[in-house]
Amino acid sequence: MTEKVETASLRLHVNGETHVVSVSAERTLLSVLRDDLDLTGTKYGCGEAQCGACIVLLDDDPVPACALPAASAVGRAVLTFEGLAKGGGDGEGDRLGAVRAPLDGEGLHPVQRAFIAETAMQCGYCTPGMIMQAVALLRRQARPSDAEIVHAMNGNLCRCGVYPQILRAVRRAAELLAVQGP
Repeated sequence: MTEKVETASLRLHVNGETHVVSVSAERTLLSVLRDDLDLTGTKYGCGEAQCGACIVLLDDDPVPACALPAASAVGRAVLTFEGLAKGGGDGEGDRLGAVRAPLDGEGLHPVQRAFIAETAMQCGYCTPGMIMQAVALLRRQARPSDAEIVHAMNGNLCRCGVYPQILRAVRRAAELLAVQGP
């Protein structure tokens, strides 16, 4: 006997665009982003909301997409790593200064550019989650102290151990944003 899986049609607002997906109740936001919307920048790490690889912004708050039911994102704004380069997903350009040409260095979000400039990655697997966490921090606090950066980034694990470069990248991003303005 086959078990019937109930599905629901969800209307998700991701990176400034509306998507309608038909998913089962147990599907996570991470699986919908990666498998249904082909947004693979958000990574699967531990699957238990403990490593930070899957961080996305949900109404500007960093959340682990691996532990969030996709249905929880209905009626809320989801911003992924890819959405940063597109201007932050709000349709008018990111208020932190991104421009809309995602493939050249100038089209990247200032936090993305800062991570590149400070070589704040080795394998790069944790980088999207780190960047999303840093964006959330800088939206809350324009000039965080080193201790505040460390505290905010504490839930994001990097197996390569480039934490000093990550700290420098977040500092650099704060400087870039201060120059560009909100």
